[in-house]
Amino acid sequence: MTDTGTVTDGFPAHPPARGAGRWIERWDPEDTAFWAEHGRRIARRNLVLSILCEHIGFSVWSLWSVLVLFLGPEYGIDAAGKFFLVAVATLVGAVLRVPYTFAVARFGGRNWTVFSVALLLVPTAAAAFALRPGTPYPVFLLVAALAGVGGGNFASSMTNINSFYPLRKKGWALGLNAGGGNLGVPVVQLLGLLVIATAGASHPRLLLAVYLPLTVAAAVLAALFMDNLRPVRNDTGAARDAARDPHTWIVSLLYLGTFGSFIGYGFAFGLVLQTQFARTPLQAASLTFIGPLLGSLVRPVGGRLADRYGGARITLVNFAAMAAATGVVILASARHSLPVFLAGFVALFALSGLGNGSTYKMIPGIFHAKALEKGLTGAAAAAHGRRLSGAAMGLIGAVGALGGLGINLAFRQAFQAAGTGIPAFVAFLGCYALCSAVTWAVYLRRVAPTGPVRKPEASEPALAEV
Repeated sequence: MTDTGTVTDGFPAHPPARGAGRWIERWDPEDTAFWAEHGRRIARRNLVLSILCEHIGFSVWSLWSVLVLFLGPEYGIDAAGKFFLVAVATLVGAVLRVPYTFAVARFGGRNWTVFSVALLLVPTAAAAFALRPGTPYPVFLLVAALAGVGGGNFASSMTNINSFYPLRKKGWALGLNAGGGNLGVPVVQLLGLLVIATAGASHPRLLLAVYLPLTVAAAVLAALFMDNLRPVRNDTGAARDAARDPHTWIVSLLYLGTFGSFIGYGFAFGLVLQTQFARTPLQAASLTFIGPLLGSLVRPVGGRLADRYGGARITLVNFAAMAAATGVVILASARHSLPVFLAGFVALFALSGLGNGSTYKMIPGIFHAKALEKGLTGAAAAAHGRRLSGAAMGLIGAVGALGGLGINLAFRQAFQAAGTGIPAFVAFLGCYALCSAVTWAVYLRRVAPTGPVRKPEASEPALAEV
């Protein structure tokens, strides 16, 4: 590292033209020689630290899925009010994903990671201040909303890592990054279980005390060892082009069905067990982490399968399996069978994680294939694909997170109106059927060409094979 803060890593160094910190001037991961000599090592270092920071972001975002288990009768908040607290955090996190996506190009991936991780101290400290009986419900709503900043971290993290890796490695890399981040949900739930089991449900601040020093440590490590990529420029035109492309919104619907399910179920699982099956806070906490844990662990597998067989194929099979698992959950709810309910619900978590990986892999593949259809080749096609896919990821991630909001609001309405979650699960079943139909119709159904089309090279993805 030079006095100016520019990182050379074997490349020609130039004084940074903007900002401060570690800047890499040249980055071409599609060049196999460059990747083997320099790129792989640098990308891996940034990926590891990105996973750590995103992991803590997810934990903070999902804090209130655990903290609501500590809110006993003395707090005067009913089940509907608790679902709404969780929904508010989900909503804010979803909305913030859009500006977080473009912050990477504006400020640099490393610089924004340091800032966004340090920002997590605010909702954590605010929760420690507010968690006491007698606190007005609007204050709880405000503090839960602050936790939404943790949801924005996912978008900036994924956009950043997407820039570091070549197309052939994106499925696995993005799957690892997202899966490691998603693990923040079960980890915070496990820590909540530990606190309830050892200190009791009246000591939620012990959970928060764990994350304050962890957040500081992650911010320091990011500042010391992550990098900014100079070639990644702020491109408002890319955001506009991505928003105009229908595939951005089609994949947003698919991601709403996969990631929306993962985060929505992760936030609501404990409350569903308490409300529908009369579980105590300790009993609920002892079960809630299982589903998010499996969903997080299999996300990289979804990306790897998509790298090999195509994201659309894996996504279609996955949605069919999610519909089947939802049918099991509906049957178990009608028969009040907790073991069968848990089996079906945990399967939903695992499948949502698998679908997260395969759906996200589709994004760079789709835009690279569209570049080929426009006649671009080689490095030009790769650059065009990176430009639009990076911008699209923020929009797609935001819509996907809104699915989590919809799930919590659906549960709230179902329990208020029917005293059971069955109406909500029926709605989710319809959503998975729709997503299956859209995946097949847009990305897998063979359509005869209407005119001359350039045939892609063997190594280039066709749109129907993303």
